[in-house]
Amino acid sequence: MGRHAPEGKRDGWTCWWVLQRNWLSLTWAQKRHRRKKYFGNNLQHLAPGKGRMKAPAGLFSALVLLLLITATLGQRTRPRKPTRRPAVPRQPPAPRAEPQEPTDVPPLILGPPSPYPDCPRECSCSPSYPNSLNCENRNIRTVPVIPSRTHYLYLQNNYITEVTAEPFRNASEVRWINLANNRIHRIDKQVFQKIPALLYLYVQRNQLKEVPSGLPASLEQLRLSKNRISKIPAGALGKMGNLTLLDLYHNQLSDGDLGKNTFKDLSNLMQLNLAHNVLRKMPAGVPNSLIQLFLDKNRIEDIPKDYFQGFSHLAFVRLNYNQLSDKGVPRAVFNISTLLDLQLAHNQLASIPLFSAHLEHLHLNHNTIENINGTLICPRSLQEDMSDPSQIPRLRYLRLDGNQLSPPIPLDVIMCFRHLHSIVI
Repeated sequence: MGRHAPEGKRDGWTCWWVLQRNWLSLTWAQKRHRRKKYFGNNLQHLAPGKGRMKAPAGLFSALVLLLLITATLGQRTRPRKPTRRPAVPRQPPAPRAEPQEPTDVPPLILGPPSPYPDCPRECSCSPSYPNSLNCENRNIRTVPVIPSRTHYLYLQNNYITEVTAEPFRNASEVRWINLANNRIHRIDKQVFQKIPALLYLYVQRNQLKEVPSGLPASLEQLRLSKNRISKIPAGALGKMGNLTLLDLYHNQLSDGDLGKNTFKDLSNLMQLNLAHNVLRKMPAGVPNSLIQLFLDKNRIEDIPKDYFQGFSHLAFVRLNYNQLSDKGVPRAVFNISTLLDLQLAHNQLASIPLFSAHLEHLHLNHNTIENINGTLICPRSLQEDMSDPSQIPRLRYLRLDGNQLSPPIPLDVIMCFRHLHSIVI
């Protein structure tokens, strides 16, 4: 052909050209045959016994080509299957290493401009509170130099790892220090020599392994909860007759870490929190000035019979989540006239211990109590005359859910505790 068909369609164009050529040949042969028939040129008669006249050879060729073209055009080009690339195994992401100090400490946040020239750049000194130094939430790594006018020092929520004496060389007037939620693992005892008038020291949520030594005798509140304290050095709490609150909650103190003389000098202590440690016995030598004693979440199994004798102000005792049972709890050990709130939940008690008529709240939920005998637990005899309101037991709240009890509440319980407002079974 004079022109080339596009690639991919060349077979179709070639078949079409052959068909046209054979069709023209067939048409010319048919015309010639007709002329012979009508004009008698070279007519041939059929002999007896012979078949019909043979069809021209071009007709058969055209038919064959037509079939071939139809078959060729009817076939669709099959799409090629995309070649799959071999799967490359994904490598697991490399574990991210824990950042090490000081790279894991965010950048320091500077405080606003201050009218005081001695105000550290990383702190805030407000003219409205000239005796306060606010350095909390500044990503501080070391304690800045404390101005001499400071009474209240706020350093909580930072990245301080140790406290040295140098920044406190002129800070003798400091009364309140908040160092909570840092990374402190050591406090030099020389620090407290610089601040002899300190009243409140908050160092909870840090990494201390022992109670700091050299604490000033002026201290009234010491909060050391949520550290790693497993040791109270001899004399660390000595000569601290002004201390009213000692919070050692959530540490690692055991029976061996609390000697008989550990709390000896704390003559004005009102609140002692030793909850969430690893004690198996009641702490010895606890001052009888206590009002609140918290011993939840330890492993205490028994209480000495005369443990609470001599406590003249004890009003709140919490022993939830221990391993107390009837065998280890003397029946009358909690019969203290000053006791107002007694919590013994989540233990293994099978009976209700005796208590005084002044008790107002009793928590005994989640023990193994099966029955209640109101006559036995009533601080007063049901036959006594209770017309005098002062003689009626003061219990107002009783919680007994999580035991093996079922309603109704025994009548003698209702008759005894007439001030009872809420009882949970």
